[in-house]
Amino acid sequence: MTIALSLATTWSPATPTEELAYGLELTNHGDAAITGFKLGFSGPARIDPTATLENGQLLTRLSNYTLIAPPEGFVLQPGQTWTAIARGLSYGLRHWSDGANSAYVELADGTVMTLATPPTQGKGNNSPLLKGTASFPVPAKAPVAVSIIPWPKSVATTGARFAPQGFELQPDGDDAARAAAAFTALVADLFPVEGLVRPAAEAGMPVAIAHKAGLGEEAYEIAFAENAASVYATTRQGMLYGLITLGQVLRGAKLYPQTFVFPTGGAIADEPGFAYRGCHLDVARQFYAAAEVSQLLKLMAWNKLNKFHWHLSEDEAWRIEIDAFPELTDIGAWRGHGKALPPLLGSGPQPTGGYYSKPVVREIVALADALAIAVIPEIDIPGHSYATLQSLPQLRDPAEQGEYQSVQGFPNNSLNPAYEPVYKFIETVVDEVLELFPAGIFHLGADEVPLAAWSGSPLALDMIEKLGGPEMRAKHERQFNKLSVYHGADEIEGSPTALIQAAFVRRVHEYIASKGAITGGWEEAAHGNAVDKDKSFVIGWRNVEINAALAEKGFNIVVSPGQRYYLDMANGVDWAEPGAGWAGWSGPQETYEFEARAGFSAQGLEKLMGVQACIWSESMTDRAIFDRLVFPRLSAIAEAGWTVPERKSWDRFKSLVGLMPIMYGNFEQTA
Repeated sequence: MTIALSLATTWSPATPTEELAYGLELTNHGDAAITGFKLGFSGPARIDPTATLENGQLLTRLSNYTLIAPPEGFVLQPGQTWTAIARGLSYGLRHWSDGANSAYVELADGTVMTLATPPTQGKGNNSPLLKGTASFPVPAKAPVAVSIIPWPKSVATTGARFAPQGFELQPDGDDAARAAAAFTALVADLFPVEGLVRPAAEAGMPVAIAHKAGLGEEAYEIAFAENAASVYATTRQGMLYGLITLGQVLRGAKLYPQTFVFPTGGAIADEPGFAYRGCHLDVARQFYAAAEVSQLLKLMAWNKLNKFHWHLSEDEAWRIEIDAFPELTDIGAWRGHGKALPPLLGSGPQPTGGYYSKPVVREIVALADALAIAVIPEIDIPGHSYATLQSLPQLRDPAEQGEYQSVQGFPNNSLNPAYEPVYKFIETVVDEVLELFPAGIFHLGADEVPLAAWSGSPLALDMIEKLGGPEMRAKHERQFNKLSVYHGADEIEGSPTALIQAAFVRRVHEYIASKGAITGGWEEAAHGNAVDKDKSFVIGWRNVEINAALAEKGFNIVVSPGQRYYLDMANGVDWAEPGAGWAGWSGPQETYEFEARAGFSAQGLEKLMGVQACIWSESMTDRAIFDRLVFPRLSAIAEAGWTVPERKSWDRFKSLVGLMPIMYGNFEQTA
């Protein structure tokens, strides 16, 4: 007897005459009939708990994981296909990567079979499905003679020569030696066959690296001569950035001599427009090995990005070793059939996941420091904590009743601000995390707590009444057993949930501050003025207007609007593009041309720290999708963070960006 099954999924958007249809087609290619089976699948799309399932039974739904079965007594004969159609999704499909990207069948005897899961087909759309970085060819003639991203403050170079084969670095002093060592390792890893650093015996051109007093923290100067160059800076960071610029000039002239030159005279003087130039990576939805994280840091350095926001916990997983709570990684780091966390977002029935041990974290932090990058760890609390609470159920109020759901479809996923053991847990985690991250910043999340959170908790209701009075308590009691929807900022800020979340954030912030550290948070951390504005910063993500509004209130702000700087958003509206679409779309040009300073008053600009790219990982089961979504948009955001608006140029950028390295090396292909 041979059992062989295949799954196909389809998507038909709603029309004026027909409801949407998310189709699942299971075909029996074997020689035996099967019955009593179940089909599990996951992907970014989420079937609503109240959805109708035609020709099937909805057994389990947890966020984007769904388990269904055919009607009672159904027999799938050899050569036949069982088709079930879901109508009603809490997160619909906009792009091909939104559909099921992992699936399995559990047979009647308990045997589990993993199914190949080809991309979901959009009915009526036969365009080739895209993945891999869009190609930006280097033109024969570029608007500038030297290739540099981000573009410097001043470029006044003269002359041209055949590109040297590489550089012989000649550092003067400890900072220069460290910068030279970091640059040497960086180019050896990013461009292993190019030999950008080499001795004079191998035609290495001498490059002096020296201290110069009075420059900014990240500023540098480069002086060109006939057969030599010099890099000057006040700090190690500035020296490294000067070498990176020199390395970019060399690569352009070496690889594209018909387009770019290597100068024989003149100078480059440079410093960044913003002090905070960040890149965030969500390692909870998808796990990235330490080598992948390290590679991203190297790409960040080549783009002169200086803040790595490491998103280490989520509803879907917990990713960092905590000695006091081994359950967090024993349970919360793994997903699979029969586990506390089911298959989610492309993870199959087999145990899937991983976490970063403390020795690995220290190695990554040391690499980041060598590359002038500060690492900002995020433990997302009090919401987005489903994996935490599955690992440590004792953190729940034992008297809590009912169920609320987050907008992503996770039930009862938030740490309770009224339950005292929660604070002991958080303080222990803060202590262990800060010991690993010398930048002295702890990002506590604080985003997207469901409006109905804790409405069945007597402790939380008592806390709401104490802080806001009996009317506020009664308002929250009416939220009991409510599902979450996407709420506006004003509704959230004035809610009972926000009232006790602000008390929670204030207490955790005070503990972080007592350790001498700065608190980071998403924009919701500002609700109720819960954080000391001199000891914190917030990241505005909902829309472009929120950034200026928070700055006007005196909050230190980092700009990262989902509409432009969330790199999980698709590059275009077409079904053929991978990625998400809840915030819209942003192609490379739209991302490049967005101006973070727009809408800020002069007073508000004093609070604008900088910009951040956010790499959310729901769609990125395929690393070729990662490349398509992240590049070249990461370089576009890097230039927005470094180059002042009047010196930006899309025409110049698109002529140069083809020289920038990418993560996995996947250029445009079809799925």
